[in-house]
Amino acid sequence: MSGVAERYDALVDRLRRKALLESCASVLGWDEQTYMPTGGAKHRSEQLALLSGEAHAAATDPVLGELIGELESASAGELGDAEGPQAANLREARRAYDRATCLPRRLVEELSRVGTMAQQAWVGARREKDFGAFLPHLERVVALKREEASAIGFEEGGELYDALLADYEPGATSAWIDSVFAPLRSATVELLDGIRGSGVELPVDILTRSYPVDSQRQFSTSASKRIGFSFDEGRLDVAAHPFCSGFGPGDCRLTTRYDEHHFPGAFFGTLHESGHGIYEQGLERNAFGTAMGVSCSLGIHESQSRMWENFVGRSGAFWDFQFDEARKTFPAALGQESRERFVSAINDVRSSMIRVEADEVTYNLHIMLRFELERALIDGSLEPGDVPTAWNEMFTRDFGITPADDAEGCLQDIHWSSGSLGYFPTYALGNIYAAQFFVAAEAAVGPLGEQFARGDFEPLRRWLNQEIHSRGRQYPADRLVEVVTGQPLSHEPLVEHLRNRFGPLYGLC
Repeated sequence: MSGVAERYDALVDRLRRKALLESCASVLGWDEQTYMPTGGAKHRSEQLALLSGEAHAAATDPVLGELIGELESASAGELGDAEGPQAANLREARRAYDRATCLPRRLVEELSRVGTMAQQAWVGARREKDFGAFLPHLERVVALKREEASAIGFEEGGELYDALLADYEPGATSAWIDSVFAPLRSATVELLDGIRGSGVELPVDILTRSYPVDSQRQFSTSASKRIGFSFDEGRLDVAAHPFCSGFGPGDCRLTTRYDEHHFPGAFFGTLHESGHGIYEQGLERNAFGTAMGVSCSLGIHESQSRMWENFVGRSGAFWDFQFDEARKTFPAALGQESRERFVSAINDVRSSMIRVEADEVTYNLHIMLRFELERALIDGSLEPGDVPTAWNEMFTRDFGITPADDAEGCLQDIHWSSGSLGYFPTYALGNIYAAQFFVAAEAAVGPLGEQFARGDFEPLRRWLNQEIHSRGRQYPADRLVEVVTGQPLSHEPLVEHLRNRFGPLYGLC
């Protein structure tokens, strides 16, 4: 094959074919968690294992490796700027190829097969509050993830967990995560101590009144549309654990779950997943299959969901615009309530069991606990059978309360059942990224609160699309933060946001 341009086009074609196989698997995975009858789990596991194997074969094809090597040998400038789109596509193609070729097809297929069955087992175990029913599946998942991490390897001075972490946050290591989390934990504990000692009680009973499910669905869908998620290219369904699946251009699926007596769960869960969906819908369509057509990292993806859920959705300004509609939609629950009392209720801070329902202040402590546990699972210092005891002891240490059962303890998250060990740290990173991006957005487009109060969310959505979504994986996450904000990553904007929001509510300033 002659010419750099021809080789590059051939590379992109192969990357897109692999991405199409992966998107087919994603459709089956979405269906598994939404509409598939439970009796179909075994057959679905074989379908997904086959597709995973085929995608792995495409990802490790020696011809793909040859194309990457030939393009890397091209003279400087032939693929454009060193930080340009083509160079980014080549860089990420090399990273993915090297990672994939460490793994045998057998292991990739088994991870998919076991993960599918484990997810179905998790649903039942969580419903029955029975960790023992899930344990054999978790043992198999952890054994396979240890094998995967060992095959991939890690840099000198690192640890086995780093190999899995890099799948979600490329370039990150456990040591780096520790350095980012340590000052955030310290500041969080200090703020939390002040809140607990304030004696202030917010009117949280507002949130547990009757909120009919059909009305919640209508209200949540309306808010999702308002902030910018397109239902012409997406949909919202119900699942045991909320998630977002982007299958490719024009098709993005969200899920949520409803509880008639807990308003925040579905509403803020839907805003959260809508943030993910807005990111997926903002990716460059023509770049599908390449680094420029995927998210920068899971942490950056979480920055978008956490921003729309919390920085926007829990702000007083958002409810300046939205509360009248809320009162009309839920007249029995909110007809006689004030906006001020409602806003204070949705920003209540207290130790609680469930991560996805946690307030902004305690949320990162939930993530740090999981980070600590899954590192121990991978390095072997914690065995799967000891997870409930370890979880409860650590939860009591960090929150001062103990789960009553495993459903509100170690069975509450789907991640480990699907083999997503290494994912959890990206949630707290997302909060840190979100705060820094939000400051930069306001500097660029003007007072965001004033815009939210009049129902105008387009300036923020457009800025995020231009500065983050459309860049794909052009830059590593830490570099993207610097490019977008002009500053290196810091926990300080998040801490300032938390103090500014919760200090007044609890009389701390």
